[in-house]
Amino acid sequence: MALEVVTFGCRLNIVEGEAIQRQAQAAGLTDIAVVNSCAVTSEATRQARQAIRRLRRDRPGRPVIVTGCAAQIEPARFAQMPETARVIGNAEKMQAATWTALARSNSLAAAPGADPADKIAVGDIMAQTMLGGLDSGRSARQTRGFVQVQNGCDHRCTFCVIPFGRGNSRSLPVEAVVTQCRTLTEAGAREVVLTGVDLTSYGRDLDGAPTLGLLVRAILHGIPELPRLRLSSIDAVEVDDALREAIATQPRLMPHLHLSLQAGDDLILKRMKRRHGRDDAIRFCAQMRSLRPDIAFGADLIAGFPTEEETMFARSLDLIGACGLSYVHVFPYSARPGTPAARMPQLPGEIVSERAARLREAAAAAHVAHLSGRLGRPLNVLTERGNTGRAEDFTLVRFSREVAAGELLTVTAAADDGRALLTA
Repeated sequence: MALEVVTFGCRLNIVEGEAIQRQAQAAGLTDIAVVNSCAVTSEATRQARQAIRRLRRDRPGRPVIVTGCAAQIEPARFAQMPETARVIGNAEKMQAATWTALARSNSLAAAPGADPADKIAVGDIMAQTMLGGLDSGRSARQTRGFVQVQNGCDHRCTFCVIPFGRGNSRSLPVEAVVTQCRTLTEAGAREVVLTGVDLTSYGRDLDGAPTLGLLVRAILHGIPELPRLRLSSIDAVEVDDALREAIATQPRLMPHLHLSLQAGDDLILKRMKRRHGRDDAIRFCAQMRSLRPDIAFGADLIAGFPTEEETMFARSLDLIGACGLSYVHVFPYSARPGTPAARMPQLPGEIVSERAARLREAAAAAHVAHLSGRLGRPLNVLTERGNTGRAEDFTLVRFSREVAAGELLTVTAAADDGRALLTA
């Protein structure tokens, strides 16, 4: 029977889920399911628990292994679920020995009446001080490869539990990153994406403290045959001068930045314990656009943070236009147990939902405007499965004809459907 891995949450978790699949298969595990959970919101945790029950219901005899950030933070909660066979920590899930040991186990099923604690294999994530190279294999159906260059976070935003699921910030040495990028390129990847939990903190724990900008420079210099290099989510306040220079001067570094903004009101940002203000965000976007006029910005925004008044929310709403955002990922605020924000005065759920809907409406309008601005302009597109592709600024392009994945094409779109550009 087939091994099934169900992953929730961020791009990094997806990359790790793919590595879990490879390691478990190499260990000989077949008829099991793995839930790679997310803890960024209470809804994400609920969805993981729902998936565990569904997987066991659909195949009653198949063991369900639970891992990921929610499992790291609340292992006992998942171990108490009768559907769960094992709970594995975030560090342990990336170790081949974990999956080899499970394959050698006589039984993954918990005995009736067994202590739930016996199911748990979750270590102290804060004790992790080094980042090992993640097997960033690439299948033939993928047009891009992903390299985990950083994990963990040293910051303590008041709404966030992720540092307790990921540990403190740790980075992969420059040479190891370049080697992984080269391996992916030689395997046929036309684009490599650098991923991490707090990507712009890259290198602070390494000898010589190389910055993300220096890493980007090393990759582009060391692998001239790599057509595209892309960054995942960054924190604008941490962008270094070398990265600014790379954005301005390196056409192979894609002109798309996804920013961790979270709010547009200074008092809310202070209560979130963010390290930037509203004007910092606006100034950064203007500066980057002056350096690279074709750049596009995405951002994360939280709706309904505790104590947020309507005037405060309005400043988040109009930040979309002030920064010129083209893509917005909206998070309705979700209180996470143990965080300082969970102890602040909470807003009624209906207000949180209503504000999230208004943010999504404004984001959709901004994306339509972004698409309109790309009509009639030549775009370099990397094709993907399903007759789609991504322009350099991450704009989704749909083709009306069959196109093979992995091609770099120059196209001009004459129409859009509100979500993507449409071309022949």
